[in-house]
Amino acid sequence: MSGGAVNGAEEAVDRLTIEAARTEWARIAAEVARANKAYHTEDAPEISDADYDALKRRLQAIEARFPGLASAGSPTQAVGAAPSETFAKVAHRVRMLSLENAFDEAEVREFDDRVRRYLNLPADAPLDYTAEPKIDGLSLSLRYEEGVLVQAATRGDGETGENVTGNARTIADIPERLDGAPGVLEVRGEVYMSHADFAALNARQVEAGAKTFANPRNAAAGSLRQLDAAITAARPLRFFAYAWGELSAPLDGTQKGAIDRLAALGFATNPLTRLCDGPDAVLASYREIEQKRATLGYDIDGVVYKVNDLAYQARLGFRSTTPRWAIAHKFPAELAWTRLEAIDIQVGRTGALSPVARLTPVTVGGVVVSNATLHNEDYIAGRSASGEEIRGGKDIRVGDWVQVYRAGDVIPKIADVDLSQRPEEAVPYVFPTVCPECGSDAVREEGDAVRRCTGGLICPAQAVEKLKHFVSRGAFDIEGLGAKQIEMFFADPDLPIREPADIFTLQARDAANLTKLENRDGFGEKSAGNLFRAIEDRRKIGLGRLIFALGIRHVGESAANLLARNYGSWAAFEAAMTAAAVGEGPEWEALNAIDGVGAVLAASVVNAFHQAAERASIDRLVAHLDVQEAARPQTEGSPVAGKTVVFTGTLEKMTRAEAKARAEALGAKVAGSVSAKTDLVVAGPGAGSKAKQAEALGIEIIDEDAWLRLIGG
Repeated sequence: MSGGAVNGAEEAVDRLTIEAARTEWARIAAEVARANKAYHTEDAPEISDADYDALKRRLQAIEARFPGLASAGSPTQAVGAAPSETFAKVAHRVRMLSLENAFDEAEVREFDDRVRRYLNLPADAPLDYTAEPKIDGLSLSLRYEEGVLVQAATRGDGETGENVTGNARTIADIPERLDGAPGVLEVRGEVYMSHADFAALNARQVEAGAKTFANPRNAAAGSLRQLDAAITAARPLRFFAYAWGELSAPLDGTQKGAIDRLAALGFATNPLTRLCDGPDAVLASYREIEQKRATLGYDIDGVVYKVNDLAYQARLGFRSTTPRWAIAHKFPAELAWTRLEAIDIQVGRTGALSPVARLTPVTVGGVVVSNATLHNEDYIAGRSASGEEIRGGKDIRVGDWVQVYRAGDVIPKIADVDLSQRPEEAVPYVFPTVCPECGSDAVREEGDAVRRCTGGLICPAQAVEKLKHFVSRGAFDIEGLGAKQIEMFFADPDLPIREPADIFTLQARDAANLTKLENRDGFGEKSAGNLFRAIEDRRKIGLGRLIFALGIRHVGESAANLLARNYGSWAAFEAAMTAAAVGEGPEWEALNAIDGVGAVLAASVVNAFHQAAERASIDRLVAHLDVQEAARPQTEGSPVAGKTVVFTGTLEKMTRAEAKARAEALGAKVAGSVSAKTDLVVAGPGAGSKAKQAEALGIEIIDEDAWLRLIGG
């Protein structure tokens, strides 16, 4: 979170009454406590680091304004989470604390100012810091007595951790014995997993039919905290040492010297640790490490700065949960730099050629990202569809050092290019003019930002993607027939599915086939029978679902339901589209008169029914179906007829799909985002940015109970 965002939160706090502050504090404190348990104890984080940091900063702002709300039980006073009951407990002789966070350059300089004021040092006095990568892993404390490893413990809540000695002994980076160490030496550091080892582990999990891990940190934490040390031993964990706890004799007089001593004793220490003479130097180190982030082969989420002089550290001491002599400068949670290794072209169900960036894997927003969308050929060239420059006109080339962002949990995208790191051999990317799947011409029509394959049904990529869309959740949603199964059946020479109608002849063809489905990989007698029953259940289908499932360009779920409600039955819809001609005639005019249907969508639907191959495929499909009529909107007396409604947050009395269907049945238009055209927002628990945007625009916001009262229960 930026400093500006923090200031905005503090201004809002100034306007809170004590009652409102108490209510908000309790809500956020519960959220933070829940997040702490999920992250530290269960190794299954529920929210992103950025969201967690924002919640904690908001809590701190409220407590600063209303000190009476702060208590010993506040999450702002807590470190980590309580240790699991599964492991034996270990009391730390010296507390394991967390670090204060900085999110921008100004906060780093403020940290330096605070240290100098506390030590009574003038602004121009020399003050060295160490800067080291902040490893995104699991904190571990190792206790050695007379050079022998006797105990390993997780951080837990800072006071008490979990005994994981047996598991720690399986990690190659952790020495069993030390030569020349103090009699008592407690070494602290981070257990982590490399990107390559993480990918290999997840591949093994998939092969074994086990759950995969979201990111290397989760994998490392879950692996270290196994009851069976043999499982930990089979997982490739690593360890970086960066601190110490109890000592019988000092390691050195400086932070850097002590780290070097740990390295001499046999511990892996981070080679990017730097000695810096002041804030300018630590910020330069931050930028250096950020640039190298994607090439390290393991996850980091920031850079840690520590006062180098250990005598100064002793004078500075500790707050309740953090040392005064250290701070973590976090990377922007949704941004990362990495290398663009290749550009691949994917062909979608409408023939669109979509460029995809293949990246050196990097963790962005808590997720390992190896691919990013490049939108279209204009975006790669550094211009918008209208010809205006984007990214300052910088094009994107294979080999480039690129900035990736993943704001709002959307598909990762490339935001910028660092030209200073562009390889000399990098050449401008030439967008293909033929389809890479079928060799047909790829044409870009006037006014279209996308180049499309003209192969139609002869293009296997389009056929497969249309079938995947056909069985997707908003369409036929056939249990047991997903994207993976579609790819298998499409390539099957004995029981192929090449068009939607083939799905509904699958059981009959299987009965007549010598190579039964139940004998194929992934299927048995029971699963084959389940699939056939699921297909049979979908012969009866609603008109809106059918129209959406056809995969007609520009016809999304909302548009499909809109057409269904206006035409009512398949017979009426099919007859109208057959009779319509683009640009002329009463059926064309009637189609365009539907509120929400424009000329582009109308032309796409009409053309689909007038292309011989596509129309024949539709006719073959419908012959197997019982298409249910759609309910016409009950607009008379409806309080929401003609209004645009947005649902956000968690609905507790109905599913989102049911809420949407009921709203549309009453003549409302349900939108996925808030805009100036929105009339009403229905917000459930957990409502986020949409509710805030609606509030900023002055749009009416109601809860689910009020919505049900409005529409009559």
